[in-house]
Amino acid sequence: MHDFLLKELSKTNIEKELTDIGYDSSYAFKARDKFYYKNYKIYDLTCAQANILKQLALSVGADCGTNKEVITGKIDLSDCILGGSISQLQKIAQKLQFQPFGLKELGKKLQETTQKAPKSKTKIVGILNITTNSFSDGGKYYNFDDAINQLHKLSEDGADIIDIGAESTKPYSHAVDSEEQLSKLIPILKYIKENNINIPISIDTRSAQVAQECINFGASIINDVSGLEYDPEMAKIIAQNPKIKVIIQHCKGTPENMQDNPQYENLTDEIFKDLKSKIDYALSQGIKKENIILDPGIGFGKNREDNFEIIRRWQEFKTLECPIMIGISRKSMLGKQNSNEQKDIYTLALNSILINENIDYIRVHNVKLHKDFLNILP
Repeated sequence: MHDFLLKELSKTNIEKELTDIGYDSSYAFKARDKFYYKNYKIYDLTCAQANILKQLALSVGADCGTNKEVITGKIDLSDCILGGSISQLQKIAQKLQFQPFGLKELGKKLQETTQKAPKSKTKIVGILNITTNSFSDGGKYYNFDDAINQLHKLSEDGADIIDIGAESTKPYSHAVDSEEQLSKLIPILKYIKENNINIPISIDTRSAQVAQECINFGASIINDVSGLEYDPEMAKIIAQNPKIKVIIQHCKGTPENMQDNPQYENLTDEIFKDLKSKIDYALSQGIKKENIILDPGIGFGKNREDNFEIIRRWQEFKTLECPIMIGISRKSMLGKQNSNEQKDIYTLALNSILINENIDYIRVHNVKLHKDFLNILP
């Protein structure tokens, strides 16, 4: 009897694997799409749309799961799970171009999402808290000189961006007046400008006034943990400064109440839809989509299990077609009693997974540890 030997291929370069077994190398780049599989959740299709999509999926050897009542028409809308190889999904996208009920637009979107994005190296966002009540350093850099020394260290350690915040948004913290934030931020921004420190600066603030003043002094990114909700003027400020990027974060509630037993029926669905609505709002206010970075908000209205679920499934948010930033660094999910040194190691362990999966940005306290890790990768 023949002893068959099987090995499952996982996260491999399938094009190389094909050529290694003698497959036609001139066609391998095209054939690879037959071996990469994706599953998409498509929301709120009518029964007619869902039935057509299912039939098209079956016609190319893929599949589409729908609500069991789609076939009877007893429901108005159904979410669908569409799964298949990239090659199959692209065939479905082409067939949708000739279907009624607005499915042509779904075909275009499916075609776009199945196209491979070029791989880029993860960028490191270094954290500089100039508050008295930071959860990780407890005011260690509140003094101007200490803040400047840390600024230089983050830069020398290899940060691609430095994110400076003068308002703690840890659980149960309270808002800080805009003028108080500016009294800490502006001297640092002046120092950066006067000393020609050439590194992009992000400002962690929910205040439109703070955002505008900091932009005037050279900040190039605004990191709004409220996702443009706290200050109704924030979106307008970003739109008026078309070169400025904005980090839009998901947060369930506010820092004062976000950890009061947060509950979700479907965690990733709710975050996904919330971020989509925030993107739509930003676009309606004149913000360019290429200037938007998304953050699913680890620790912002989530329990420990929620946070790990986000880490496992963060790539789902890439379907929104914006870069993704995740901030795990030193948060309580890593163990409240652990020292910052231990938390930095655990942070790197989790971030190494995200880096391997091509996350766009990671926000960290210990830049050197992460930069050294990135430098040893091929």
